[in-house]
Parts: sequence; C-alpha cells; structure tokens
Amino acid sequence: MSALRELPEIRALGGGRSLVRIPPELDVPLTDRVRQLVDTPEFRRLREISQLGLVSLVYPAANHSRFEHSLGVYRMALMFLDRLADDPRFQAAVQVEDAEKFLVAALLHDVGHWPFCHPIEDICLAQVPTHELFANSFLLEGEIADTLRDHWGLQPREVMEMLTGKPKDRATRILRSMLSGPIDVDKMDYLMRDSLHAGVPYGRNFDQARLIQSLCLNEIGDGLAITDKGKTAAEMMVFARYVMFSEVYWHHAVRSATAMLQRAFVLLHETVDIDALFRMSERPMIETLLAAAGDGPARELLDGLFGPSRRLYKRVAQYSLFQAPELYQLLARKPYPWLVKCTENFATLASTALSRVVAPHEVLIDAPPVELEVEFKIDVFFPKENHFRKLGDISPVVRTLAREQFDDYVKRVRIFTHPRVADDLRSLVRLPELIAEAVSMTG
Repeated sequence: MSALRELPEIRALGGGRSLVRIPPELDVPLTDRVRQLVDTPEFRRLREISQLGLVSLVYPAANHSRFEHSLGVYRMALMFLDRLADDPRFQAAVQVEDAEKFLVAALLHDVGHWPFCHPIEDICLAQVPTHELFANSFLLEGEIADTLRDHWGLQPREVMEMLTGKPKDRATRILRSMLSGPIDVDKMDYLMRDSLHAGVPYGRNFDQARLIQSLCLNEIGDGLAITDKGKTAAEMMVFARYVMFSEVYWHHAVRSATAMLQRAFVLLHETVDIDALFRMSERPMIETLLAAAGDGPARELLDGLFGPSRRLYKRVAQYSLFQAPELYQLLARKPYPWLVKCTENFATLASTALSRVVAPHEVLIDAPPVELEVEFKIDVFFPKENHFRKLGDISPVVRTLAREQFDDYVKRVRIFTHPRVADDLRSLVRLPELIAEAVSMTG
C-alpha cells in the first residue's frame, strides 16, 4: 500500500468518525488536526464572506460562503491524492510531508480573501495587496501558525511557499499544478458549487469522477495530466468554465454591480484603514464604507448595491471583440485609473451633447481587466501508444474555447450609467464617436 494512503486524512475518506456535510450531499472528513485549523478564528471568519459576493444581486441563492468552498476544495484535494497514490511516478516524487503541506494549502487557500476581494483586486491599486500576500498575516502568526507547528509539524512559511512561492523542486511543481492549473482542486469545486447555488446547470455538466479517475503525471513528470479516458470530461469542464463566465461571472447585471463597487472603492480607499477593512467580514465592511462615503458620490453607488432598494446602473452600450472590435480594443485591458479618467472625459462630452450635467460617477466603463484568465493547457496520455499529446491538439472543443483568447470571447466592454441618464445616453446617435473621442482625450 502507498505510504500516502496511511495519512489519517486519506484513511478518513473511507468513512471517518467526524464528518461535516456540505452541498450537494457531500461528506467532508475532519481529523482532529484538520478540525484544529477549521476552528481557528482566521478560518471561521470565512463563514461571513460570500464566495460570489455581488452575484447574489442577480442570482439570489448564490450566497454560499468561502468557508463552504474551502471545505469543498479540501475534500477535492483528498480525492486527488487518493487517486494519484496509485501512480508509481507520483509515489516516487511526493512524500508524505509534501502531501500534508498540499492538504493544508488546499484547506487554507482562500484564508487571505476579504469581502468582494476579486473586484477590488482587479483594479490594481498600489495600496491594495493581493489576497495571497494578505494571507501572510493569517498564516505566519496567530492560531493557524501555532496549529501548523504544533499539530502538523509544519512550518507556516512552507505552507505559504506552497501557495504563492516559486516551486523549488519536482514535488512542489506537481502539487502546485494540483492547486492552480487547468484541472485543479479549486476549479473542480467552484465550478460545481457556484453553479449549484446560482441555480444554473452549466458548471455541473462535466464528469468529476471520471476526470479524477483519469489523473496522472505529464510526460516530464512535473505536473498534472490526464489519460485519454478523461478527455471528454476535460472538454466538458472547459465548456463549463466558458459558460459560467459568460452567463454568471460576467452576466451584464453582475458586472454593473461590480463596476459600481469598484468606483465606490476607488473614491473611498484613501479615507479608510485598508488593513483593518480587509480583516472584516462582509456586513461590517459595507457599514465602514457607507460611513466613509458620507453624502458624497460613493454613497449613491453603495446605496444602489446595499441599500433598502436594489438600484443597479443600466447598460447603455456593449462592445465585443467580434461585434465591435475597434471600440473593444480601445478599452479592453486598460489600467483601471486610465478607465476612470476616460470615464470622466466621456461624462464631460456627454454633458455637452445632452445639454445637461452628467456627473463623472454616473457613468462607468467596465472592461476586461489587465490580468488574463489561466489558459487550459494539459497533456493527455494514451497508454496503449505510450504517448502524450496536448489536449488542444486532439480536441476541437478545447482548441476553440481555450486556444483562442478566453477573455476576448466571454468578457465584454460595457458602458453603464445611472438610471436617470440611461435613456438619454442610449438615444445619442453619436455615442460610439463620443467614446472614441474620450479615449483620444485620455491618451
């Protein structure tokens, strides 16, 4: 028997004494040392941070927490290890101590998240750390750090390196590919879980069990691959990810809410204690931002999101790579401060065109961010031929959905405005010309 299967967490997969149930009817085994981490204040804080944040304004049931997701990712990590324990090359490369670090990293991978983390990270403000860097304060000191040392025999810095550092050896490269790669424990859980709670089928239409059963190592033995038996399941996962971005994560109303929050945060970030703000759970953070907003323009944005009446900005224009490539390319993947300046210039031009004041905060340009999504590149092993091929070379589905730039086809450039000016702006025949002129003014 593989030494990896002697890990108490792997043994507990077969029916541990201590189980916690998460949707959809999944049992997560908790050994004593896993429970020690789950019960820390730093981890329990994730109960009050929603996984999808503003998506619940469009999909009301999508209010599951990062706590639930983290348990789901941990369970997925156990299943990956259990499968790969049968792979001789994996056994030779990954020792028990490496597997323990991987399990802990999977469980704690989101501990540095704050409420509405991804929309705030996407605007790339100098004062805002990445959530991986912010996790340092939770992992390197406090109860989590003590638990890692006392109950796992692990140094907290080793766990941080597993999550964020440059892999220094073969074992770490393999395990990092399982944490963050085309087929990783995070995506395998969030696609299914987000789809389930949003009430849509898209993220559940791939065969998780088949995909896990097909896991193996790539040709050079330093990362995850699949056998040919998992090809169809991998194709369906690529499609699930594509549709979830198109229909959920980048739904136009979700992006309206996202753009409103981003602009409000930019207006307020210099007036609040960022470190203290990011340590809060969701409602206290909202209350802190509302208090900082006072009666200024950020208040109107925040009230539309979190006030007694939902009032999202309206979409007045939308540009995609294939429908309006010139306008799309003018605005996509520009730094957020540039977009704000461009929006201010557009508001000035619109005020003249309409012969009425359009305030800068009443217009929002939402565009694909600078950072691109991870591309789907993975090897497929054909045992009968003893040969590896790239999935994109043998799959028209993947070649179309992953080799083409993913972001260009699921993310749009959109112009959102306050409801009181939306109809007037939609009526402007020269709207595209005004946008192009605002771009030219911004430089």
